[in-house]
Amino acid sequence: MKLVIGIVRPEKANDVLESLYRAEVRGVTLSRVQGHGGELDRVETYRGTTVKMGLAEKLRFEIAVSDDFVDATIEALCAGGRTGEVGDGKIFVVPLERAVRIRTGETDHGAVTPVAN
Repeated sequence: MKLVIGIVRPEKANDVLESLYRAEVRGVTLSRVQGHGGELDRVETYRGTTVKMGLAEKLRFEIAVSDDFVDATIEALCAGGRTGEVGDGKIFVVPLERAVRIRTGETDHGAVTPVAN
């Protein structure tokens, strides 16, 4: 099992969600975050004062998947999040030691597998 973390532009949220859905990847956690990567520093005027903007608004997708779904998840995040410009984001894949579905007590692979209604 892996935890796939994707950091993308906020305006790409619907595109990423659609790509994940098409790839049959389910069980997504989405958070608003701020960060700084390869983007150039922006200077904006706020209430008449020039301010150097150091952090950019981003969205953080966290998706726990079985090993078979790692590549599909990465491809979906890339397809939905890519604009071709600096600041499109990053994807991190980290080992997931354990997962538990609270409702049923299923663990590991069973806990990250989508539930059929």
